[in-house]
Amino acid sequence: MVDRRWHLLRANAGATRLTAFLTEPSPAPAPTGSVNLAEWLLSPDGVRPYLVNWQDVAIHFLRGVQADAIADGIPETTDLLRRLLAYPDVPTLSPVPSLEGAQPPVLAMHLRKDQTSLRLFTTIATLGTPQDVTVQELRIECFFPADAATAQVFKDWAATTPR
Repeated sequence: MVDRRWHLLRANAGATRLTAFLTEPSPAPAPTGSVNLAEWLLSPDGVRPYLVNWQDVAIHFLRGVQADAIADGIPETTDLLRRLLAYPDVPTLSPVPSLEGAQPPVLAMHLRKDQTSLRLFTTIATLGTPQDVTVQELRIECFFPADAATAQVFKDWAATTPR
């Protein structure tokens, strides 16, 4: 679960296992503050080295953050977008998102580390009619295997993860 500006609030065992796969072995200590998944995605020290189709994923993700910044008009969202665009080699965005070109219905993220290759797609759910305004800011993201090989890796991980 993340907030409106992609700060990680809660993760299940599957998300923790995927994160461990992407970050281990790591001599760096665990972060003491809030983890921002947007920055982790675009930072050269985050997921970027493992994303085979990083450019496509980065553009898609940045357009989403750009749309949020335009829609909510909150300085924190605009600041997040500015920080993300400042990372080295991050693609530039037009001030107005392009509507040209047919886009596939799903953009699969292709992650590769060592001999393991994962293809995932994600869904993000928000509560449309919350009774509490703070719940309106939450996003629940779920990752799904986009092919049989990735599904098998996830099954193997589930079988070896302590409960």
